[in-house]
Amino acid sequence: MASNPPPTGNVLVVEDDPLVRRALARLFRTAGYAVETFERIDAFLAAPQPPGPACVVLDLHFPVGNGFDVLDRLAAARTPLSAVVLTAHGDVPTTVRAMKSGAVELLEKPMDNDRLLAAVEEGLERSARQSEELARQRLLEERRGSLSRRQREVFELVVAGLANKEIAARLEIAEKTVKVHRAEVMRRMEAGSLAELVRAATELEAGAATEP
Repeated sequence: MASNPPPTGNVLVVEDDPLVRRALARLFRTAGYAVETFERIDAFLAAPQPPGPACVVLDLHFPVGNGFDVLDRLAAARTPLSAVVLTAHGDVPTTVRAMKSGAVELLEKPMDNDRLLAAVEEGLERSARQSEELARQRLLEERRGSLSRRQREVFELVVAGLANKEIAARLEIAEKTVKVHRAEVMRRMEAGSLAELVRAATELEAGAATEP
């Protein structure tokens, strides 16, 4: 019988209690994750984010700052880093706020280890998906950035559903010139069909809508 592959990913523990911090680090290392620990929020925020999927396990309350500050910073930065929040005093408003701020889950201390590991695994899966989406978004933005001003105009009118003749009239250029620009747009955007070009435009629009 084939064994399951070992877990992969980075777990960042942000916890001011040294006993809890060490216990969490030991738990995640035993589970097979790469672990980095931080005592303070500012130290965590100043550290470079590790490559690959990553999940931060974050205490909600600190002598300076709180976990919601971190969640807000992560959301504003459009980082693929996911977060599992820990608290000694959980209630419905706190849980709702944590979920709205993008946390995978909010767990009350003392945590059940199996539930915590399951939440981190979900967070790493979410981080991997977001990393792929952000990479795709950056690639599309680079491709669009390679278009000339006129090609950009043709691109926008093509995905808006205008025919070559209508685009020519709108831009006051020859229809054959539109065809040349359209072919170059398809090449630079690496779209094999109109459907792919429209999909790329939709993804770009969705990415712009999520920017802070």
